[in-house]
Amino acid sequence: MTDLDARTLRDAYDTQIRPEIPDPVPAGVIIDRDGPLFRVLNLDRGGFLTYRTLGGLAGAELDALIARQVEFFRARGKSVEWKLVGHDEPADLADRLRAAGFVPEEQETVVVGPVAALAAAVPVLPEGVRLREVTAVADLERIAAMEEAVWNEDRSHLVTGLAREIEADPQSITIVVAEAGDTVVSAGWVRYEGKTGFASLWGGSTLPEWRKRGIYRALVAYRARLAEQRGKSLVQVDCSPDSRPILERLGLVAVTTTTPYVYTP
Repeated sequence: MTDLDARTLRDAYDTQIRPEIPDPVPAGVIIDRDGPLFRVLNLDRGGFLTYRTLGGLAGAELDALIARQVEFFRARGKSVEWKLVGHDEPADLADRLRAAGFVPEEQETVVVGPVAALAAAVPVLPEGVRLREVTAVADLERIAAMEEAVWNEDRSHLVTGLAREIEADPQSITIVVAEAGDTVVSAGWVRYEGKTGFASLWGGSTLPEWRKRGIYRALVAYRARLAEQRGKSLVQVDCSPDSRPILERLGLVAVTTTTPYVYTP
């Protein structure tokens, strides 16, 4: 890929993926707007702030916008994530978020590329492992249990969150598990991004003893084929340092970064 290609893909990400607003909106989620910001409030958990651009806000006006979000979520006793994208302006936005009490979490890389290259991959699963599409709550609970084993933290929100997405529109998301016998060893889901050319890949956590055996690559290729069948031409992933080399070998290109800045009352 040339620099021009990477910039073109980033522009597509900015104009088609951002702002990241659920469509359709699942039960228990409320969306409102404050200037350029969209507030996505999950009544069970916390909130998420998303935008395409801040429209040139800077200085005192930007500080006031940030302060309003802090007050909004503090009054409701909810945490909130401001998803800071690497090329967002102004350049001192991260400093202003920290000054307002937001704490940065681990940075991820946004990779974008053609669906066709991923869909054409033919990875080989380890013997005894199969991929299966799931919708049942019992399977979502098994996914959450696998993620809790990987990350050593509560992931029960995945059960209610994914179930509500399926209920809102079962055609907007497909959830896939990799199973060895009765054990979920990895899982991921693909969201078909509304009236855009994009699909986005999520999840991908794998039990440590099953890593480096082609399971993640197989999950990526399987979901890419689903996206291709639905007419999507581009795929986007917010990826960790572990998955980035795999995705780049499959043809995706790093276009920017994303860092969650989280405010907790």
